[in-house]
Amino acid sequence: MPGTVTHQTRTTRSLAKLALSAAVAVAPALFAVQASAQGTIRFGAPLPLTGALAPEAVKQQQGYDLWAETVNAAGGIDVGGKKMKVEIVYTDYQSNTPRAVQAAEKLITQEKVDFLFSPFGSGAAKAASTVSERYGVPTIASTASSSQVYDQGYKYLFGTFTPNDTLTNPLSDIVVQKAPGVKRVAILARNDLFPLAIAQEMEKSAKQRGMNVVVFEKYAINTMDHSSALAQIKASSPHWIFATGYINDLVLLKKQMADQRIEAPVVTMIAGPAYQEFIDAAGPGAENISSASWWHPAARYKGSDIFGTTENYVKAFRARYKSDPDYAQASASVSGALFQMAIEKAGTLDKAKVRDELAAMNVMTFWGPVKFGPTGQITSLEPPVFQIQGGKTVVVHPQPIKQGDFKLGVK
Repeated sequence: MPGTVTHQTRTTRSLAKLALSAAVAVAPALFAVQASAQGTIRFGAPLPLTGALAPEAVKQQQGYDLWAETVNAAGGIDVGGKKMKVEIVYTDYQSNTPRAVQAAEKLITQEKVDFLFSPFGSGAAKAASTVSERYGVPTIASTASSSQVYDQGYKYLFGTFTPNDTLTNPLSDIVVQKAPGVKRVAILARNDLFPLAIAQEMEKSAKQRGMNVVVFEKYAINTMDHSSALAQIKASSPHWIFATGYINDLVLLKKQMADQRIEAPVVTMIAGPAYQEFIDAAGPGAENISSASWWHPAARYKGSDIFGTTENYVKAFRARYKSDPDYAQASASVSGALFQMAIEKAGTLDKAKVRDELAAMNVMTFWGPVKFGPTGQITSLEPPVFQIQGGKTVVVHPQPIKQGDFKLGVK
C-alpha cells in the first residue's frame, strides 16, 4: 500500500514462534519487507525487538516508519530525477550484541539493503560497524553517543548523538549553580558501553567542579536486585545520585530506591526519564528526577528536511502514534531524513558518493543543526537538560527552549 512500510504477516507469525525456540539463536528473525518491485531503496534496520531492550527498539521502529511513510506519501526519494520508494527491512537480534552483528551482515549480504541503520545503543552499534565498514555500506547510528563507537577510524559510520560529556557537563553546571552545597556524588552504572561511558563522564564532570564521588558501582546487564549497591549508596549519604541504564533498569532502580527510602537533593537518571513510559511507571516517584537527552519536542528548529520544522515533526508523530515523540523516535526519523538528503544531493545510490555527501553535510533539520565531525559523530547540537515536574518533562537548559527552573528534591 502506497505511503506505508509493509510487513509480511506470514513471515512475522512464523518468526514469532521461532523466537521461542533455540533455532532463533542461530538465525535472527526477519520482520518485513522483501523488495516488491524495481525502483525501491532498501534500508536495513537490525533492532532488539524482543528481549530486555525491546522498549527502545519499538521507539526506533516508530521513528523509522514515520520517516518512510512520510517519504513514500510524497512520492519517494528523488534520485537523479527519478522518484524511488523506501522499504525498511527489520531484523530482530533479541537484545543480543553478537546477534546484532550477524543481523547486520545478513541484511547486507542476503537482503541486499542499500544502506543501514545501526543496532540500538553504543555497544551494538560499535560491534556492527565493523561489518558495514567492511562492505562499504553507509550507516547511521541513531542511538550511539559514546566516543568509543567513533574512534575506530571508520569512513562509513555516522551518528546523530553528540558525545556523552555534552550531557554531563551542562547537568553539572546547573547543579553547581543551583545547589553549591552538593559535594557528595554517588554513581550507579549499568556495565554496558553507553551507560558505563556516560557514568565515567559524570565522574569527570563532578570532580572538575570540586565534587567528591563517594560511590561508583557497576551492575551487570539483567540485574534484578540492586539492594547491595543501593545500601552502599544510602550509607554514603550522597547529595547527588546519578544512575545510568535503560528504561527497564531505571524503573526497577527507582522502585528499589523507594523501597529502601533512598533520597537525595539531586537524583539524575539517564536515559529512561526522557520516555513517558518511565514517568507512567515511576508515578509520583519520578518527580524532580533530572536527565538529559539529545532532543526534546520543545525545540523550535526550522529545517530543510522532509518534516521542515520541529513543530511539523511533532504534529506528524502525534497524528501517527497519538503521543508526543521523545529523542529516540526523533533521532530515528532524522537518520532517515539525513540519508534522504544525502542521496538526493548525490543524485545516485552509489554508496561511496552518498557516504561523501554525509561526511560533507552541514544542514538544519527538525532535529537541529547537523554537521558530522571527523570521526563521523555529530558535533553541532546542544542537548537539552530536563527535569520531571508535575508528571511531565520540563526543559531547564538551554535558554532558547527553557520551560522552567531546576528544582531540588529533599534537603
